[in-house]
Order: sequence, then C-alpha cells, then structure tokens
Amino acid sequence: MTARPRVIAIVPVLDEEAKIGNVVRRIPRDVVERVLVVDDGSRDRSREVAEAEGAEVLALGQTKGVGAAIRHGYETAVRDGFDVAVVLAGNDKDFPEEIPLLLEPIAKGKAVLVQGSRYLAGRAEYGQMPLYRRVATRLHPLLMSVVAGRRFTDSTNGFRAVTTGLLRDHRLGLDSSELDEYGLEPHLLFMTTRLGYPVVEVPVQKVYPPRHLGQTKMKPVTGWWSILRPLVSALVWRPWRAAVRMSGEVEPA
Repeated sequence: MTARPRVIAIVPVLDEEAKIGNVVRRIPRDVVERVLVVDDGSRDRSREVAEAEGAEVLALGQTKGVGAAIRHGYETAVRDGFDVAVVLAGNDKDFPEEIPLLLEPIAKGKAVLVQGSRYLAGRAEYGQMPLYRRVATRLHPLLMSVVAGRRFTDSTNGFRAVTTGLLRDHRLGLDSSELDEYGLEPHLLFMTTRLGYPVVEVPVQKVYPPRHLGQTKMKPVTGWWSILRPLVSALVWRPWRAAVRMSGEVEPA
C-alpha cells in the first residue's frame, strides 16, 4: 500500500464493562479511523461504557460467539470501504498501542494477514495466565504449523490485522456457523496461508489480569474444542484444496 490505509479496529465484547473503556481509550486514533465494538449480547453496561469513550457499537442482541462477532466486524469493514481490519480483545489483555506493529508489514506490502505472537520475542510477562492455557497456547501452534504448512509460534492470539482485500476472497469460507465460537480465527489463519497469501508474525504483548477480575469467557473443554475443531477437520478434509481447484489456480505446496 502506498497511500495511508483506512484502518478499523474491531473489538468483540461480552460483559466487560470494567475493561472495555480502557481498551477503547488506548487505541491510537492517529492510525485507527474507526473503533467498532461488537457487543455479543452483553448484559452489563459494556455498550454504554464503550460509547462513552467514543467507540461505535454494533449490538448483536444475543450471544452468538466471538467468531460470529468478529465476522460481523469484518463485514462492516468490507462494506464501509476500509483497507485494514485490526481485531483485539475486549478484556484488556492486548496492548492497543502495538497496533502500528501489526500495520507495518501490510503497509510495506509484505503481508495481507499479520498475526500477533506473544511468544515470538522469547521470554515475556504473561500476567496470571492459567497453567492450562500456557500449555494449550504452546501446543496449538504445533498443530497449526502442520495444517498450515509453515511454522507459527502463536496461533490462538486474536490480536491481528488483515486486509479487506483478503476478506473479500470467498474461498476462505468464513460464513460457516461452525466458526461462530473460537474457530474462525484459526480457520482464517490456516486458510490464508494455504491459499498462498503472504502471512507474517510480529512480536506483541498479551498479559492476563488477576483471576478475580476475570480472565476469559472460554470454557476449558468446549471452548478449546471449538478452537481445535477447524484444525482437526482440516487435517481430514483439506478444504484449501477444493478452494484452489474451484478458482482454477495452482495449488500452494
């Protein structure tokens, strides 16, 4: 990209009235044109707090899942003519100040998807990250690397940037309801890679708050199955092969 890209920040949120205000407040407005908080059926004051900090709120009216919330955000980004969509957590674990790090490879034409990695820089401070998540977030990239055909260090971190040009590629198959929970993010990562698009990882921070403040809405068993299922399905069905055949392009290795 030669001209300055139009950037939208998409923040899915569910019952985070104590945290969402700080997330919105920290987003650098010199690089982000619009902050879109997608309210996934919150029963607290998340919507009001986000709006008070200057965010636009898209209320889904019911809890559909974080994947569905992100999909709605992506659809808005494409429809309204943005060039890049950045997704970050609504529970204040990401560092919005690092958004420029995600945008740089896209601006230089080196990537259409930039994945933030908490592990790329080596030792870091993760806060009070539960032990099971420390293990799971290390194992998931190993499976992702097999499915995607290239090495990733962090495939469960939702802090990433994508171009809307990529999102317009229907071969990605983002519309499936099976991706409504936590499956959309890993699905997008491996499909983008397998379809031959340039993908880059950059080091970012991700710090878990104290447990009493609430750390995640993900349930240990069902939540992690939803994030693993797209990879397991991919190992069996290899959906990128059908997508490439449909387009008539040469299949990436």
